[in-house]
Amino acid sequence: MADVVIAGAAGRMGCRLVALVQEEKDLRLVGALEAPGHPALLKDAGEVAGVGKAGVPITADPEGVLGRDRILIEFSVPDASLGHLRMAARGDGRAVIGTTGFAAAQREEIERLAREIPILLSPNMSVAVNVAFRVLADMARLLGEDYDVEVTEVHHRFKKDAPSGTAARMAEIVAQALGRDLTKVGVYGRHGLPGERTQQEIGIHSIRSGDVVGEHTVSFGSLGERLELTHRSQSRDTFVRGALRAARFIAQAKPGLYTMQDVLKLS
Repeated sequence: MADVVIAGAAGRMGCRLVALVQEEKDLRLVGALEAPGHPALLKDAGEVAGVGKAGVPITADPEGVLGRDRILIEFSVPDASLGHLRMAARGDGRAVIGTTGFAAAQREEIERLAREIPILLSPNMSVAVNVAFRVLADMARLLGEDYDVEVTEVHHRFKKDAPSGTAARMAEIVAQALGRDLTKVGVYGRHGLPGERTQQEIGIHSIRSGDVVGEHTVSFGSLGERLELTHRSQSRDTFVRGALRAARFIAQAKPGLYTMQDVLKLS
């Protein structure tokens, strides 16, 4: 039985994590975290999630719940996730992080922390999206230089970062497969008179609308045809079930930095 601590337990993803971990026979909820001053503090995590009493109060004290071999699962904001990761490392814990929007320096610190404890970091926990990551590299290599690449993502109005971590990862995969440097060829939206599209550029575009859970499309277009790979998420439970699958993996892992590609044996 692996012990799980859910950060952001009163948020959209946190509530679904609390709800679905109750269904798992090999995972046990032992801690729930929220930010200081959050109205859900001291309330039962299960009741906040709408699934009845879980016997785990929501707290703002990470040190009180992050302990040896306990698995932190978090979908929140970079600063909070990094702070929790530092505490998990001090306590010989483990972590599954779905937070996106980390700056380069923050990612470097995560890599350093992963030398001390097992950390799984993935911009998207969906099994199908991770299969798409694998397929995209092959598509890019097979189609080659004659096809224009555009990445479009759609998310709910509440999402704070843009582009999504998934869209950014898709663009990185395509760029690597084509031998391009995304920092030089990435074009994030267009406005005015940018001129004709260059052959090397990779377009990345973000749409924020209503309650869309998540939609990503990578388009490969040439003169005469277009091939698209699209993934649509209809429920956050897709990501939650992937995160719980990742938790089972990280419960047995040695210190290191892992992704869902490792969980699914796609790497």
